[in-house]
Amino acid sequence: MSARTGIQRQYAKKFLTLNEIILLGCVIGGLYGIVHDQLTYTISPEYYTKFKFYQFGLAESGNEALFPTPRLQVSLVGFMATWWMGLFIGIILGIIGLIHTENRQMLFVTLKAMLVTMAVALATGFIGLAYGKWVLAKTGVNWRFPQNLVDKESFIAVGSMHNFSYLGGAAGLIAAVIYSIRQRKKTAPARTRNKKKARSK
Repeated sequence: MSARTGIQRQYAKKFLTLNEIILLGCVIGGLYGIVHDQLTYTISPEYYTKFKFYQFGLAESGNEALFPTPRLQVSLVGFMATWWMGLFIGIILGIIGLIHTENRQMLFVTLKAMLVTMAVALATGFIGLAYGKWVLAKTGVNWRFPQNLVDKESFIAVGSMHNFSYLGGAAGLIAAVIYSIRQRKKTAPARTRNKKKARSK
């Protein structure tokens, strides 16, 4: 096999890995949304039964959307709200991942970078939850609330957590890009040493 053929095969493997990363980004993003919304539903069911279910078209009319198994609808809302973020993150991190020499390293490092993104987003979301509960709920917000809202404080806290989570996703993406680039720089010296050793034999 010529060197040119080997390079072409490596590029082909990386292209397939890029597609895998994008697909996994959608799945991971959606799963993150499901877990996130299950948590926030526990804090404020009204945020979903009186707002999110209507926003995502799961209910059309009425003061409160009540379902026999509401957590199923919560999961659906969570997936629909974040799968596209996973797509965007997967594309960005996948393209950045092309800097890695081998497709296996590209996949491994990029998946870890996705975990970095989610960790930052979740941590930022919890900051938003605390800010909403201890600050916004006290000072007030200019949101349009459902007329029959009972627990306004929890509604505001969860709304704040959702808003902060999106900001955290952006911050997490930046952190993930930095992580991926640093991992490439760490492996570069080792590969150079290995090539020198191979040539000296």
